[in-house]
Amino acid sequence: MHHLILALTVTPSPDPTGTLRPGLSEDQVTPGTWGFVLTAFIVILTTFLIVDMVRRIRRVRYRAQVEEGRLAAEAGDTAGEGNSADNDDDGAPRAR
Repeated sequence: MHHLILALTVTPSPDPTGTLRPGLSEDQVTPGTWGFVLTAFIVILTTFLIVDMVRRIRRVRYRAQVEEGRLAAEAGDTAGEGNSADNDDDGAPRAR
C-alpha cells in the first residue's frame, strides 16, 4: 500500500522521452539484432513443436477410434454367434 501511495505522489519528469544514464548508448539498452534472431528462433521452434504435438495427438485419437471399431466389430460378431441357435439354416429368425 505504501508503494502505491508513493507512486501516486511522484511527479512525472517534464521530458517524456527521457534520457539515458551517462555512459550508455541506445544499443546497450535494446535487444539488438541477436535478440531479434534468438526470439525469432524460439518462436519458430515453438511453432514446429506445436504442429508436431497436434499431429501426434491426432494420430493417437485415430488409432483409438480404429481400436474401438475393431472391438465393437468383435463384440458384434461374438453376440451374433451366440444368437445363431435361434436362427434357421438361412439365417432368418425361427418362428415359435
